[in-house]
Amino acid sequence: ITGKGDWKEPYIPEEARSKAELHAWDFVNNRSKQIAFLVNHMETEPIIISPYDAELFGHWWFEGPHWLEHVLRNAAAKPNLKTVTPGDYLSRYTKLQTAIPCASSWGNKGYNDVWLNGTNDWIYRHLHQAGDRMIHLAHTYLHPDPLTKRALNQAARELFYAQSSDWAFIMKTGTMVDYAKKRTIQHLSRFNKLYEAITKAKVEPGWLIRLERKDNLFPDLSYKVFC
Repeated sequence: ITGKGDWKEPYIPEEARSKAELHAWDFVNNRSKQIAFLVNHMETEPIIISPYDAELFGHWWFEGPHWLEHVLRNAAAKPNLKTVTPGDYLSRYTKLQTAIPCASSWGNKGYNDVWLNGTNDWIYRHLHQAGDRMIHLAHTYLHPDPLTKRALNQAARELFYAQSSDWAFIMKTGTMVDYAKKRTIQHLSRFNKLYEAITKAKVEPGWLIRLERKDNLFPDLSYKVFC
């Protein structure tokens, strides 16, 4: 959310709104106040970043999609606010102060203890090695043949699957631990087999097709995102 200030709170009777609508209204009004304050202290339009774990809307928070709808509707109704993507904002203001936020998470204790502890710490040396290998592949195979390109894209998919934070989370919470371990090992194993096949120029088309059909969550993914 970005804007230029000029905040004025409208009066809307509470009985006319659901709790989700009221919370959305309150959220946007407070962001309006925040923008109105910041605009006097910045040379560029202030921007407020609100990143959320999308699966929480409608999953842990049943009213989440309803709340989000009304946040966007309320923001659109305010002349001093507009919603933008970070990319849109950066294209408008190319010279900005660099900031490094403190490491934190929504997990227990506020840091990464949920995802890095005695129940799951064994996965990271393998994930880091796979990540380094993927970067190596991306920089090595700049103009691959069609079959190798497909294998590279599938290797990137398998790495993304393996890196899913859900697996480490499940290992910590103790629900379906065997399944989480299986998925982590499975995707890392597939990635490593693809790495070997690519580097040795021995990609087997039938096997690659089976992988693509089984796990193709990102059909348009390009391995060059790792360049």
